[in-house]
Amino acid sequence: MANSRSISIRPVLGEADYDAALEEVADLMAGDPTEGSTDDIRMSVLATLIEKYEEERYPMEAPGPIEAIRFRMELSCFERKDLEEILGGPARVSEIFKGRRSLSIAMIRRLNAEWKIPAEILIRDTRKVV
Repeated sequence: MANSRSISIRPVLGEADYDAALEEVADLMAGDPTEGSTDDIRMSVLATLIEKYEEERYPMEAPGPIEAIRFRMELSCFERKDLEEILGGPARVSEIFKGRRSLSIAMIRRLNAEWKIPAEILIRDTRKVV
């Protein structure tokens, strides 16, 4: 087994560690390590440490239901009339987009089944608090 590095790895605690880990992963990937080799294992561990650091340091909030619906419409070239068929007409779509009404369970199920929008995103409240 060709091993160019030891397995010893430091935690990613700050930006310097993060930058060094990213650089090392790039170097390891360039070497195209054999699956199961020391370099492959090292790359996997570093990737896990990098991911954990990014989750803690740069958290990303999931989109809300309206943003997810609009994104799916744009991505799939759906039109408003397509959404109206799922949600129950133009007035209902307007109420939901303006934050006056939340999605019902039936609407969430249809959007999830037909447009493949994750239910976890759709269940968030769409109503605006005034």
